[in-house]
Amino acid sequence: MSLAEEISRHFLVAIIRGTENKEEALASVRAMYEGGIRVLEIPASTPGVMSLIEGIRAEMPTDLIVGVGTVLDPETARSALLAGAQFVLCPTLRAETISLTKRYGAVIIPGAMTPTEILQAYELGADMVKVFPAGSLGPQYIRDIHGPLPQIPLVPTGGVNVKNIADYVRAGAAAAGLGSSLYQPGAGKNEQQLQELLDRSRRFVSEVMQARQTLRRDIP
Repeated sequence: MSLAEEISRHFLVAIIRGTENKEEALASVRAMYEGGIRVLEIPASTPGVMSLIEGIRAEMPTDLIVGVGTVLDPETARSALLAGAQFVLCPTLRAETISLTKRYGAVIIPGAMTPTEILQAYELGADMVKVFPAGSLGPQYIRDIHGPLPQIPLVPTGGVNVKNIADYVRAGAAAAGLGSSLYQPGAGKNEQQLQELLDRSRRFVSEVMQARQTLRRDIP
């Protein structure tokens, strides 16, 4: 199974934005991992992001897939990949970043919105395409895009929450990015917040599992 297929199998991509320090980040990651999260995105804008990627890769189990997000240029992608990032997520579409990431044998998920942009990203070598911002259009947009472009794995990000995550599963999304609906800065500061993060992680995982079971039952 390829790494892109593994990401799709786990479906949930947790975005750790606004961490205050490495210790808080690691505590939060451990809570999410215990809750069933297996794919993690660390934004490139995070202070000390390269060190944080190295630390998480070193201290967490090897089945946790760690990537870098909010990548705007190939130079940042290269630095993150050398630090141990396994995939690169971008809010926009840039051919040079796709080429660089593929050269290093990593998974690239550029951002796009329109059908033209989504197809262009895929033809340039994207493994998956991040549909961003997805919140303004919702799960139906993913379903609509898959009408003419069923072969392209789509990763809606922005506005995805526990109330609509099952709808994105049913709409055919390959994975989904979770921002503040899962993690808020400072979540690793005390046991109560960590427990709440653990509970939210479990609920997201449960919603995805139930939606997938429903889909399997609906298949003739």
